[in-house]
Amino acid sequence: MAAEETGILQEAYPMKEGEDREMATEETGILQEAYPMKGGDGHYSYAKNSTHQRKATDFAKELIKAAIAEKLDKEILLCSKTFRIADLGCSVGPNSFFAVQNIVEAVESKYQHCQGLNSQIPDFQVFFSDHTANDFNLLFTSLPNDRRYYAAGVPGSFHGRLFPKDSLHFVHSSYAVHWLSGVPMEVVNKKSRAWNKGRIHYSSSGDEVFLAYKAQFDKDIEQFLQARAQEIVYGGLMALIVPGIPNGTHHSQNGSSMNFELLGSCLMDLARKGMVSEEKVDSFNIPTYQLSPQELEGAVERNGCFSIEEMEDLHVPVPSHSGEYKINGQVAASHLRAVMEGIIKQHFDEKILDVLFDCYRKKFDEIDFSIFKSGKVNNFFFLLKRKATNQATG
Repeated sequence: MAAEETGILQEAYPMKEGEDREMATEETGILQEAYPMKGGDGHYSYAKNSTHQRKATDFAKELIKAAIAEKLDKEILLCSKTFRIADLGCSVGPNSFFAVQNIVEAVESKYQHCQGLNSQIPDFQVFFSDHTANDFNLLFTSLPNDRRYYAAGVPGSFHGRLFPKDSLHFVHSSYAVHWLSGVPMEVVNKKSRAWNKGRIHYSSSGDEVFLAYKAQFDKDIEQFLQARAQEIVYGGLMALIVPGIPNGTHHSQNGSSMNFELLGSCLMDLARKGMVSEEKVDSFNIPTYQLSPQELEGAVERNGCFSIEEMEDLHVPVPSHSGEYKINGQVAASHLRAVMEGIIKQHFDEKILDVLFDCYRKKFDEIDFSIFKSGKVNNFFFLLKRKATNQATG
């Protein structure tokens, strides 16, 4: 009844709930679905534990304003009675709302400063998109009351088509494109050289594991760009904020992935205590990939439908135990839990969540923070523009 009354899809499962779903996960060891950030407004919710992501959005604010002022074609404005914006990987807000408001204000300013367009400011339609299990109820009940746009939800994976052809003028995505469509099959195959035994990510693993992740990323970013090339009008813009690593940096120096290494050590501690099986830990891998600007350039070139108009390092401050951007184990654990709770709960059991993140909290407070500072932690801003060609198919 709740779904009928609200018109919002709470969850979507390709198999019936219960034994069949659990059996499929057990048999394959592969995470078939991407999991949304933790919903609700509780202590561990993403809404209350995404300040780092918000900092990246704030740092990109002026870049997006400048991009719209300088790169958005006037022809688009002349023929658009409704300006359509999509935020991919919107989660539950409020970060998405700040980004969208910035885009709307920048487009309005563009109209006001273009000769002959001052009286033609269009309606704005904003599509908030994320996986079907995202907490769209919280998203829509949190929408700003003074918004100057019509809001709609679009459930689904951005690794495929989500919108009609030539329907979007501006696409925004922050802290989302680094999520893969799934875990590479090789890393959970005991017979593969890329079997990632005892680890949950590629950051501290051998080259075989890294190459399996890279191959999955290459496939996923190709599908992402192909879908967007179909959806974005010629001359339309796409702004991506992506955590990644500088060109030429070895994956072992990826500072942001050190969080996963710490979390993996906690899972192994639980396995030694008999709280989870070691086999269960061996079959658990986190489907994220930290790209380099060079890798995105290569993907865009292969796709052929976009030009890269701008690439910037956002220089978001690295957290430390002291200084302006302070963080401690409790804050770090809450932030990581907001992102990872769903994927961990599905693979293991929610009973381990408190113990697991308490272990993480203690280890975080005990570590030498220079270990994190020694890693390469970057947040990149990419501005892509849809070329006036039709190389995209599908």
